[in-house]
Amino acid sequence: MNNSPILKEYSNEYQAEVVDLILAIQQQEYNIKITKDDQPDLFTIEEFYQNGNGNFWVALYGDKVVGTISLLDIGNQEVALRKMFVDKEYRGAKYKTASLLLNNAIKWAKEKSIKAIYLGTTPQFLAAHRFYEKNGFKSVEVTDLPEKFPVMKVDKIFYKYSVE
Repeated sequence: MNNSPILKEYSNEYQAEVVDLILAIQQQEYNIKITKDDQPDLFTIEEFYQNGNGNFWVALYGDKVVGTISLLDIGNQEVALRKMFVDKEYRGAKYKTASLLLNNAIKWAKEKSIKAIYLGTTPQFLAAHRFYEKNGFKSVEVTDLPEKFPVMKVDKIFYKYSVE
């Protein structure tokens, strides 16, 4: 089998696996006190993410969901990068899952003439901070976020990627 996962736009057939993957990483790997009830968007992905300039993708290795990423349309040709998660076994140079997901989202943003991608993350995700910075995201203050950016209670660190 090819070492690279394949990316597909989200459809409901992946919902259970998406929820399981995200919760396992948040709760077990990073010990973040967040539940599925705190994330109702996970149960309305098509309605919540896949409209306007937004979308949601899954990375599949075989028929297993090994990663997720989404862009949430927040208006004004800006999007929020959300739900970027990669199974521990599929991180790093061997599979390049995170890079595939991020590059796909950036390509989508360019095609949609998006001006900027914003994201919020938790202090625990140190490898994610390095990954975003390495890929051209610049640290911004919470006060620099667009008015419609959805700040999650666990997010304390914020980034902006200028698409243009």
